[in-house]
Amino acid sequence: MTDLSDTPLIIEVSLNGSVKKAQNPNVPYSDEEIVSQAVACMEAGAALVHNHTADPVFGGTGVMDAENYARPWRKLLALRPDAILTPTMPGKEGVPVEQRFAHIEAMAAEGLIAQGLCDPGSFNVSVPGPDGAFAPTQLVYRNDMHDSHYYVEACRRLQLGMSISIFEPGFVKFIMALHRAGRLPPGGIMKFYFGADDQPFGLPPTATALDAYLEMIAGSGLPWLVSSFGDDCVGCGLAEAAIRRGGHVQVGIEPYGGPRTPHNVELVEEVVALAGRLGRPIATPAQAAAIMNLPGYPVRFAAR
Repeated sequence: MTDLSDTPLIIEVSLNGSVKKAQNPNVPYSDEEIVSQAVACMEAGAALVHNHTADPVFGGTGVMDAENYARPWRKLLALRPDAILTPTMPGKEGVPVEQRFAHIEAMAAEGLIAQGLCDPGSFNVSVPGPDGAFAPTQLVYRNDMHDSHYYVEACRRLQLGMSISIFEPGFVKFIMALHRAGRLPPGGIMKFYFGADDQPFGLPPTATALDAYLEMIAGSGLPWLVSSFGDDCVGCGLAEAAIRRGGHVQVGIEPYGGPRTPHNVELVEEVVALAGRLGRPIATPAQAAAIMNLPGYPVRFAAR
């Protein structure tokens, strides 16, 4: 078994997502909030930063304004040129993939990002009703095989690493088939998104479920992290299971589903403390880039 001290732990902070101020007043959305919280989380130990903007993932036009990301990120990179930043994508059906991915193309052209996105599959979107059953929505976060191949080849062309969102086991099969075929670009990290019972996607946030994913990627050498949507990743034990198995961890206000209204930096600090008890050192952004083999790190914008 590999000594845990041999593998620095990558921590990603997911700052906001769809969480509203009424749900957690500490969630950041203004440019100043994004920058200040990202810097604080990086100082606490986060190597990767993910955030959303006011552009909705669902219910909008299906196109995101790159400038809404770029404004705070330019300021952030001026303070922390080592930052590894990752946006999201809209999930509107009927909008061509080229339009849904256009904001990532624009930010790559400006040199703001070293990591793009690959969401290799689809899942239904809903919320529980009063009785706990999922509401009969018609929302689908849709990424067909054509779209998924587009993300892979766009990241290859743009020389971006891939933030690979794994919401369901079938998503892993797509990535592993590319890996076995020798067609996976460098720089990818598998992000296993586990879902609590009130989430309409994902395996439950347990060590047993994690081991099922690890069996699927055994021998690949691909880096991976865990995130627990609708639960407390540290409190439920998923973070510890990942750390002990040599993986990495995402926390933040977006996925958090516990009883508190925490600050993002508080959630990062909890992972750092857990890693310290388990003997895992914390990865710097440069170490995280090396572990993921990011081809475009550090970003060009930071070098200006």
